[in-house]
Parts: sequence; structure tokens; C-alpha cells
Amino acid sequence: MTVDPSAHDGPLRIVLVGSGRTGLRTARLLAEHDHNVVVIERRTDRVEAIAEEHVATVIEGDATRPSVLEQVDLQNTDVVAGLTDTTATNLAVCTVAKQQNPAIRTVMRTIHDDTGEYDEFVDATFMPEEAGAKIATSAIELGVQSLEGTVGDIEILDIEVNPGAPVAGKTLEEIALPHGSLIVAGTDGDTIADAETQLLAGNSYIVAVERSVSDEIIGLFRG
Repeated sequence: MTVDPSAHDGPLRIVLVGSGRTGLRTARLLAEHDHNVVVIERRTDRVEAIAEEHVATVIEGDATRPSVLEQVDLQNTDVVAGLTDTTATNLAVCTVAKQQNPAIRTVMRTIHDDTGEYDEFVDATFMPEEAGAKIATSAIELGVQSLEGTVGDIEILDIEVNPGAPVAGKTLEEIALPHGSLIVAGTDGDTIADAETQLLAGNSYIVAVERSVSDEIIGLFRG
């Protein structure tokens, strides 16, 4: 049975379903973080494109078929992420994966604003059109989650500070945050952040961001 990714200190074994724009960028980022990435893609041209980049092992096929998912050894996989542009396909993949390995973490791309609708079926959801492949990567790595309460172009994120990230160990007074972002508080919710608040590696913080700078904020917190 696979290890719970929340307690996983080393590289993860991650299966991505779909290698379109979001899937390919996510595969690149995960490979940069030294994870073991497998991509399932049914379009031959995309299979060839991602194979040429050498960022993942590629399996050609329809991931909604259990016989195809069985090829990736789900019992030794930490995370399965449905990244296609079809919510139903992503949900089906996550459901089949969970049936084959109840301990696996499932992450799903959706086009619907009410992502909480899927909480009963998957471990995490995201809308990459709003925040890019870094949100997908962080959802897979358990470092970032989007909280309910998004208003207009402002999103509320719960972000964990990675060891070695640009902000790790620094106070807000020492950090130049991009315009359009505001660190509100730690996830314990006890105090409002101020200039003396220190961003400690391993701790999570509530950050309000305009979507245009969300990738930059995630980079500062996650490295």
C-alpha cells in the first residue's frame, strides 16, 4: 500500500492523466522537483511530444479503462491527478484509482466554480484556468490549497512554506511581496500577520492574491 503523501519526505510517484497545456506544464514542474512522473495520454501526437522532453514515463491509452490504469502499478503510486479538460473524465479516473488503491491521493481538474461539490469523491480539486500549472503541482504535492471565499479576481490560498523557499525564515518586513498580494494570517487563525510575522518552513499561511500574481506567490513560498 502506498505511503500517505502528507508524510512523504522524498520524491513521490505520480500518475498524471492528460498532457495538454496544463498536464505538460505540471509534468515539467514535478520533474524539476525530482518526482517520479508517469503520464497517461491517448493522443499519439501528445505522447510523442512529452516523450521527447524526457520529463515522464508515457503510456498511450484511455485512462478511464481499468486495464490501462493497471499498467501504472497503482498499488505503488502516491498520487493520481486527472488533468484533462473534461471534468467527467478526471472524476472517472480518480474514482477507478481510488477503488484499486484506497490509500492513493486523488487530484482533479474541474471547470466548475463549486469545487467543493467533489469533496466526497476526490482529495483535491483545482481550476488551472485561474492559477496555472503551479496550482496543479502544489495540489499534487500537498503544499497549496485554494480556500472557499474567492471574490472576483481575488483568491484566498492556504500555502505551506517549503524549506529553502525564498521566504523561508524571513519576516514580512524583509520580504518584497508582489503588488496584489497580502499575507493575512497563519492557518491557526490566532493572529493577523504584521511586519514581524516570520514565515517558517513547514508552516502554512493564509494569503489573499490577485490571480495575476498567484504563480509568483506560490514560487516564493514553494521555491
